[in-house]
Amino acid sequence: MYYYVYVLTNQKNKTLYVGVTNDLVKRVYEHKQKFVDDFTKKYCVDKLVYYETTNDVISAIEREKQIKKWNRAWKIRLIKKVNPDWADLYDSL
Repeated sequence: MYYYVYVLTNQKNKTLYVGVTNDLVKRVYEHKQKFVDDFTKKYCVDKLVYYETTNDVISAIEREKQIKKWNRAWKIRLIKKVNPDWADLYDSL
């Protein structure tokens, strides 16, 4: 089984959200459909701009916590390294 640490943003790339899941397609779909009644729904955060994969759930959770602690500039550098145009990666999953 694979686990994913992912970063979502809104259409203006102003708000960042870091999460973890074992089903990335389903989880991002839930965010896009506003099924998740929380921060992401409130701020329209539904554009997948970054994700990484691991087969260890503990590593995924630790990585999520690590990235959440980072300042915004570090998160932006991480995103730009693999997705310089901030494209929505959901369609390519």
